[in-house]
Amino acid sequence: MRILHTMIRVGDLDRSIKFYTEVLGMKLLRRKDYPNGEFTLAFIGYGEESDNTVIELTYNWGKGGYDLGDGFGHIALEVEDVYQATDEIRNRGGKVIRDAGPMNAGTTIISFVEDPDGYQIELIGKKH
Repeated sequence: MRILHTMIRVGDLDRSIKFYTEVLGMKLLRRKDYPNGEFTLAFIGYGEESDNTVIELTYNWGKGGYDLGDGFGHIALEVEDVYQATDEIRNRGGKVIRDAGPMNAGTTIISFVEDPDGYQIELIGKKH
């Protein structure tokens, strides 16, 4: 078994695709409209679905946003250099909600950014 994807609902699919591809550097892997169900799915990631876990963006037609609730935490991405990645995301227009630095009660370097729908994304420094 393996994890295939994580699905999140978005209020503006094009805006979300732009954030994940242009700000976080992912690729749009596939996108399909489902007219009978009135929704569109887009799959994004850093590599092909056959070898990588990806994110499924679900847009329900006519729904402009969602309450995030308190059950979902965040998406985590491993990066080579958290300080550099955080600066690059900020320079590309991304919203940084916690600057790079050691995690609370630990030494792992992390930061947090937020996507256009308010989902948090944690950047974690690669262990060498």
